[in-house]
Amino acid sequence: MSEVRDIQVDGGGDGDGEAEKEAPTPRPTRRRWIRGGLIALALVVLLPLLTVAVALRLNYAGDPADGTRTRGKDAIWLGHAWVDGRKTDADVSALARRLRDTGIRDLYVHVGPLEHDGTLPGSAYPRARWLIGAVHKAAPGIRVQAWLGDKLATESPDGLRLTEKDTRAAVVRSTRQILDAGFDGAHFDLEPLHSGDKDYLDLLDALHRLTRAHGVPLSVAAHQIDPLPALHSVAGTLTGHPKWWSQAYFGQVARRVDQIAVMSYDTATPLESLYGGYVAQQTSLALEVTPDSTDLLMGLPFYREDNFAHWSFAETVPAAVRGVRLGLSRTDADRANFGVALYVDFAATEADWTAYEKDWVR
Repeated sequence: MSEVRDIQVDGGGDGDGEAEKEAPTPRPTRRRWIRGGLIALALVVLLPLLTVAVALRLNYAGDPADGTRTRGKDAIWLGHAWVDGRKTDADVSALARRLRDTGIRDLYVHVGPLEHDGTLPGSAYPRARWLIGAVHKAAPGIRVQAWLGDKLATESPDGLRLTEKDTRAAVVRSTRQILDAGFDGAHFDLEPLHSGDKDYLDLLDALHRLTRAHGVPLSVAAHQIDPLPALHSVAGTLTGHPKWWSQAYFGQVARRVDQIAVMSYDTATPLESLYGGYVAQQTSLALEVTPDSTDLLMGLPFYREDNFAHWSFAETVPAAVRGVRLGLSRTDADRANFGVALYVDFAATEADWTAYEKDWVR
């Protein structure tokens, strides 16, 4: 509060006039108000971020439990070159050597994308039967699943619309088509898929009936789970892109499939320790709601990008594997149906493979 001063005022020539006058209280300048507002805004934005960063760093601390290694149920996403004629028998032989003595059981081979109406032209995967036969011969026990996906019309007018019953029926027919071609399972990656989408759940129910009838697994790639309660709703309101699923919705999806692979990359975390802590958290959240009978796989970033969503110096395979092991240790260290999924074969480096084998397999 400003000080009030008494000022003697000369009342005229007789010298006996005296009055008290209160000085005006100084007011903050416009510049000071702006500066104060910016500081307050910075605190509102930075303090929650700092709190989250500290929590993630603490989540990365400690030692993984003994035995938190591969269960022999890992997977890798393979590019379209394996079914369009670019790969040869020599490539399959090299792949078989690479997979030997690892924990990889499933190959998600890209055969799409689906058309926006849910159909899949046979011309998209002309060498599928050759690949399946060659892999079964060179690497017995490895399953070759068809990786199907498309852009959804959830955030733009262009894309596949799950809201349309005919489109969902076409997706089921396309799945029957690839199973008839000899694939050992069907793996779906439909994005961006918003949390709570009931049409997707209906589609999974129909697909699971089909895959069970064929005696093969139904697998899906899943969005990350809200790292903070209802964050997907906040992100959706502010940006139109929810990104995350609620933990409850993740559980609903996991109960409808045989295998669910979390795309635990593209997290925007700027440090290895924060990324690893984030993966540990995602692993725990997913374990809590995934049935024991469903294979839960956590994605490993076998690729390099540098943008706001993905910093290659932060999102590394060693950090991801350590995060997976920490989350597994704290939540369900003995979970049998658990593994990691490597994304993606054509961008992987020797360092990626070495980190996977050293930190997870051995």
